[in-house]
Amino acid sequence: MKKQLLKTFTVLLGLLSLTTMTMAQSVLKQNTDIFPVPETGYKKMIIEVPHSKNDDNKKIEFNVGKWMEVDGCNHFSLQGTLEKKDLQGWGYDYYVFKTNGNVASTQMGCPDAPNRHLFVAAQPEMVRYNGKLPIVIYVPDGYEVQFKIYKAEEDVYVAAEERIRKK
Repeated sequence: MKKQLLKTFTVLLGLLSLTTMTMAQSVLKQNTDIFPVPETGYKKMIIEVPHSKNDDNKKIEFNVGKWMEVDGCNHFSLQGTLEKKDLQGWGYDYYVFKTNGNVASTQMGCPDAPNRHLFVAAQPEMVRYNGKLPIVIYVPDGYEVQFKIYKAEEDVYVAAEERIRKK
């Protein structure tokens, strides 16, 4: 009985690992050949999300950054600029991130905190969710783009009105 249970658990764990690896891979559904070829030293990063009837209730926040070995207690921020550009003749936008690699950090002393491997990112960018068009970002080699999807709740709230008492 224990052997069968262990065997079943092992198979389920293997399937879960395979599913997780598959989800991490990205397959492009849109042809991005209309966007410029990356400049030397840059690469084209593409965010594609599924289309849904609720696209208007969602936003995408993306960060450009780099995995770095940093100390264990300070906060870090990659210095750089994100420029929004127009894809001439198409009406689409794309982004170019430029950086010299400088990182700003708080300056707390933490001699006992062990180092950590951290994704050090620049200021995030919030854009509208559009499941029909990719978000194209050009970043220097060695940098990555991470993103989050935010959804609005169905509930709508009403603000309270402040009533001023007459004296």
